[in-house]
Amino acid sequence: MRKAVSLFLLMVSALLRLLSVLPGAAEPAPSPEERARELLDGMTAEEKLLQLFVVTPEALTGEAAVTDGEKLAAALAETPVGGIVLFQKNLVSAQQTRALTASAQGAAKYGLFVAVDEEGGTVARLMNALHTRKLGPMYDYRAEGPERARENAATIGEDIRAHGFNLDFAPVADVWTNPVNTVIGRRAYSDDPEEASELVATAVEGFHDAGVLCTLKHFPGHGDTVADSHTGQATVELNREEIESLQLPPFASGINAGADMVMVGHLTCPALDGEIATVSHAIVTDLLRGELGFEGVVITDSLQMSAASKLYGPGELAVRAIGAGVDLLLMPEDLSEALEGLRSALESGALTQERIDGSVRRILELKLRAGILE
Repeated sequence: MRKAVSLFLLMVSALLRLLSVLPGAAEPAPSPEERARELLDGMTAEEKLLQLFVVTPEALTGEAAVTDGEKLAAALAETPVGGIVLFQKNLVSAQQTRALTASAQGAAKYGLFVAVDEEGGTVARLMNALHTRKLGPMYDYRAEGPERARENAATIGEDIRAHGFNLDFAPVADVWTNPVNTVIGRRAYSDDPEEASELVATAVEGFHDAGVLCTLKHFPGHGDTVADSHTGQATVELNREEIESLQLPPFASGINAGADMVMVGHLTCPALDGEIATVSHAIVTDLLRGELGFEGVVITDSLQMSAASKLYGPGELAVRAIGAGVDLLLMPEDLSEALEGLRSALESGALTQERIDGSVRRILELKLRAGILE
């Protein structure tokens, strides 16, 4: 009996080998890594640089508030950036929003991240404009445990996906450890690092349940600052051990849960580096990539925020952020200047093509795995 089974298995194996070499036999689909390399090889230098940007529709069209899909599609065909982010002024109705996002995606040669800040509570673009299912700030649900965090994230994810979005700049992984902090406050999942870690990890799972990409923010932790990085320098007055024990745990748990992106805040962390985190190799590459082992896409917070824009012009800020290890540049003050800065850095050798290609490859791989790009 054993010999008969062995002979049968040999015959099946031989038949499969024969079928694999017959004319018309289906080739195995390339992996996202293989396909990304193929796409990368066919891209121009300019196309690669443009993939590093996520911008507003207004940055592409020059209009005050873009709501028309045809205009946005025409602008994207001319300037094929890696992604767009929409705000409440872009959202007039459910039907209009779906048309806008569909037109944008249809114009994207290399797929498009279509992003939104949708956290619940005070940061709720679709909830406020389109009256999707309303949720309060995540802090209010902390006592209901991880399943509620997962359910909330899935609700948000389902609602934004139904309107053509594939990326949420959420969940907030900051821990609200400073009671006078108002920029984060109740946007955080908890004021306790252990509880926040559990809730953030299940929120990541909830976003993935809904089929959308998610972003941990604002690395390495904005929950202990007094100032708001939107309006000026925001300093984390903690030593390294306190940062590691109080601020980093939710980022580590979110990464372990499979978070797709990490957003770096424009935070000054003297215990880690003298530079703001956005342009710090020590924070982005050594800490986030090295110590926490994050292999996904790193994105900046908006580059129009004062904590960053008052320090450097658009071109220098873009170059410094990419040099630090960032992959995606969110909302530079001037897209043309930022692009020119990267071009000049490549020509001078301040940035290498290998460095640019590394980021573009990660971006393409994520789009492929998410089904944004084929």
